[in-house]
Amino acid sequence: MKRILFNIIILSTSCTGDNNELYLSRMKMIETQIKQRGIKDQAILDAMLKINRHEFVQENFQRLAYSDRPVPIGFGQTISQPYIVAFMSEKLNVNTHHKVLEIGTGSGYQAAVLAELSEHVYTIEIISELAKRAEKVLNKNKYDNITVRIGDGYKGWPEEAPFDRIMVTAAPEKIPERLIEQLAPSGIMVIPVGETVMMQYLWSITKENDGSIKKEKIFPVRFVPMVKE
Repeated sequence: MKRILFNIIILSTSCTGDNNELYLSRMKMIETQIKQRGIKDQAILDAMLKINRHEFVQENFQRLAYSDRPVPIGFGQTISQPYIVAFMSEKLNVNTHHKVLEIGTGSGYQAAVLAELSEHVYTIEIISELAKRAEKVLNKNKYDNITVRIGDGYKGWPEEAPFDRIMVTAAPEKIPERLIEQLAPSGIMVIPVGETVMMQYLWSITKENDGSIKKEKIFPVRFVPMVKE
């Protein structure tokens, strides 16, 4: 599993040119967009400092890769705002032994963050062009603990279930029962839910050891709708 803790002073002096500028952009992103809003999990901060977010964005939008906003990636989809990526990752409470299911690969950036935190990430994308593009970038960055599938996220990945953690990065109208079924005991799912973009909320779903379900409504969000096959 890829996981590196960074010494900011050493790295910032060892980078030159464009690499240094991009690294400083990531440092600024971490400090002003993420830490100042209360994200404290050091593993998440290290992961997002390490990952070249701009590589997951199309070239004509790379100037916006570290900005405090979602960025288009084509096909009506976006790469989420950095703070939302960090917040959802922290809320998921991922450990290095966890098997994670992600619904909505998109650019592949969130999968990369989760891969830094967990043992293995299984990620599903319904738009084949996005899945192939994300897989190419993830392979370029040598992520050998991410498996990408083209398919319907509503169905989950039953042959690999149960999952310790599930993250959904597109909003269904209701929480899909199949995903709850594929959550392991003591597992957690973080998911945006809402019938319209203006009425979405982020939820944390916990499956207790006895199989009972605990739901926590967190705050309003805006995600692209979750599409069925």
